Amino acid sequence: MTLVKEILPVKLDRSMKRGHRAGAFGIEILFPGVTLGQGDSGIGAIGRIDHARIGPGGFIAMHPHRDDEILTYMRAGTMLHRDTVGNEEALTKTRLMLMNAGHTFQHEEKMPGTEDIECLQIFIRPRDPDLEPMVQFHDFPEEVSLDEWRLIAGPKGEAPLELRAAAWVHDSHLSAGGSLALPDAPVSGATRLLYVFAGRASVGTTTLVEGESLVLDDKAQVIEAEVDTDLVLFTTDTAAPVFKGGMFSGNVLSR
Repeated sequence: MTLVKEILPVKLDRSMKRGHRAGAFGIEILFPGVTLGQGDSGIGAIGRIDHARIGPGGFIAMHPHRDDEILTYMRAGTMLHRDTVGNEEALTKTRLMLMNAGHTFQHEEKMPGTEDIECLQIFIRPRDPDLEPMVQFHDFPEEVSLDEWRLIAGPKGEAPLELRAAAWVHDSHLSAGGSLALPDAPVSGATRLLYVFAGRASVGTTTLVEGESLVLDDKAQVIEAEVDTDLVLFTTDTAAPVFKGGMFSGNVLSR
């Protein structure tokens, strides 16, 4: 279902998230479509976003995924990843990972050292179910993209990490007092979700703080940072095919 553009923009504050904590592992879960009245917990290919904080020594045991595209967006610490397709890799602020789970996939994560982990686990919906599983890693030259947008993930041939969906993920570190226009939408009629990972910023008359987000249409917008602010921008073509039955990315409202 295509979003009714007249309802946008919509602010999603932290009260709309679901919290979960078990030992050293804590997450805030955002289902971005829940408040939009469309009968879908996601928005197009954007299924779910987990803001995770994990203490040193934390361990997430081997667990399955199916029909999820999972981008691990690290912002603090080092995470050791192991999976059932043979990868054992360290993830950091410059080495990111995209797990294209497909029809069969499992992984586990360990938190070595003494530093806390903070990251987003971003669950994107694939265009089709039962795709072949694969895992991608990419080394970025810098931890942040200062005052400009950096494309992290997108459709094949468009970004360093390939999403098997009509979806795009950008990030930027916006300096205090600075402003930044949204990048041009990759498709006409796209819907966008602006997430404030850390800091405080405004779009028009709407102010967003850490953990809050704003659902926007494809029109031009300017973001102004009151303090140093880390931004993540999600874009989806809501008219494109999408599979809503993924294990974590799927539409929870229909279950």
